[in-house]
Amino acid sequence: MKVIGIIPARYESTRFPGKPLALINGKPMIVHVVERCKRSEVLSEVIVATDDDRIRRAVAGLCRVEMTSRDHATGTDRVAEVAARVEADVLINIQGDEPLIDPVIIDKVANALNANDLVQISTAASVIHEPTELSNPNIVKVVVDRSGIALYFSRYSIPFLRELADASNAEKLSRFRYLKHIGIYGFRKDALLRFVSLDKSLLEEAEKLEQLRALENGMRIIVVEVAYNGVPVDTPSDIKLVENQLLSSNRINSVGGME
Repeated sequence: MKVIGIIPARYESTRFPGKPLALINGKPMIVHVVERCKRSEVLSEVIVATDDDRIRRAVAGLCRVEMTSRDHATGTDRVAEVAARVEADVLINIQGDEPLIDPVIIDKVANALNANDLVQISTAASVIHEPTELSNPNIVKVVVDRSGIALYFSRYSIPFLRELADASNAEKLSRFRYLKHIGIYGFRKDALLRFVSLDKSLLEEAEKLEQLRALENGMRIIVVEVAYNGVPVDTPSDIKLVENQLLSSNRINSVGGME
């Protein structure tokens, strides 16, 4: 199975123009992402898919770059443009604003497709521990069946615990293992090309979550549970959070190396 990782990266952003080139500890964010992806054990190649020459120059020499249309509505559409012209069995869509992405997660998402012929898409989720995340609509929740197949994704705190309707988020978390979705996807090539050809669905429009288009059209998404608490960069203020987490990780590694 040939697996290629594709990182969609566009320069224009409503909330954070030039985000892929934002410096984190003196290094462009997109470079951090590429370097972490290259630690994956399953990726045959890492490709940055972009519409901007400044981003191309930032990763030149690190990985392959494919220039894409400026008209794509989503990163998935950008990934699909590249997927259509490369030889691969599986494409991993890796967010360009996840500078702390763990390469182990990439491997698990890819291997989930290799292990299950009945699913077309794979993704990841982790257990929610922080009470404020439960009611945060920017933290997407997912519920799965007993074999890990996604039943639904929502910005709402699903499932609704009827007997604890008035309880605090902390109490709800103590009684149920809520899962938050991590924005990484593995696609079989034919499934990805089919997905981007489909019209937007009613649920997708309601929740503003494109993975619901796949569910509404009968595509099966397997969810692998991982231990991950990364910091996606949505606004300039998130840069400092990432730098602090990197600093903390470096301190832990330094202590470990001294033992």
